[in-house]
Amino acid sequence: MRSKILIGNWKMNMLSSEAVKFCEGVEASVLNAKAHNVICGVAPTFLALEATKNATTSMIVSAQNCHFENSGAFTGEVSVPMLVDLGIKYCLVGHSERRQYFGETDVTVNKRVRAALNSGLTVILCVGELLEEREQGITSEIVSMQT
Repeated sequence: MRSKILIGNWKMNMLSSEAVKFCEGVEASVLNAKAHNVICGVAPTFLALEATKNATTSMIVSAQNCHFENSGAFTGEVSVPMLVDLGIKYCLVGHSERRQYFGETDVTVNKRVRAALNSGLTVILCVGELLEEREQGITSEIVSMQT
């Protein structure tokens, strides 16, 4: 039987100290979910990744994004080697907000996916249509193009 995976993306919320308290507070629920074949995880901000990872052994801890280059003049970005160095094994890629607010395209998402996979990370690829696209009935085409 396949497991279901439930991951909460924290977006730009929670300080490291809040992340630790959250992990401590949900530990029993996470263990109960595992008994029902549900794997739980969180995707905290980059600055809270290490604290979150150290605060839980029962949840997946995923990065929210990664850059496709290993290093360089990419202010504010996080490279895959940085994530690997922290012991992170999962990464969200292509989130709708990254596409909408930061101009990510299917091409740049593809580069990020390839960089993450080439370094052994498990990618959680985010796909989906805009409201207007859903109303036009082209959801399948959009998701197909994104994958």
